Amino acid sequence: MSAAFPLPKGHGLIRRANRVDLPEIVRLLADDPLGQTREAFTNPLPESYYRAFEAIEADPNQFLAVVEQEGRIVGTFQLSLIPGISRQGAWRAQIEAVRIEHTLRNQGLGRVMMEWVIEYARQRGCALVQLTTDKSRRDAHRFYQRLGFISSHEGMKLKL
Repeated sequence: MSAAFPLPKGHGLIRRANRVDLPEIVRLLADDPLGQTREAFTNPLPESYYRAFEAIEADPNQFLAVVEQEGRIVGTFQLSLIPGISRQGAWRAQIEAVRIEHTLRNQGLGRVMMEWVIEYARQRGCALVQLTTDKSRRDAHRFYQRLGFISSHEGMKLKL
């Protein structure tokens, strides 16, 4: 069993995801208008999710996490620690797939979760934390700005 990290203020705990958590993680990822078009929350889940999980689990620089409250998964994120030559050999933490149960949004859980992520990255020696968020997610932009993130770069993606 993975270590669990208690969150302050009764917000539950963060722990490394297990394979059995995948349906709940995918449920959270699919629980918004963009996620509904990207994810396949079916029973059974497509095998591609399990292959991705195995690759993440095998890489020590990956941390697929769940936030658990009273035995129920209510949040998730993936943290990738990336070594780099730029910035004098700095490591960076890339945050992806951040989701909070829709019934718990705007109650402080997201802030507590991101503060935990930032501190975890700091303790792992990262020089910066970065993320991307879809341009249509205006509420998310405001949320990350309140945490101190700045829109310093223009992100680009090429769908394959």
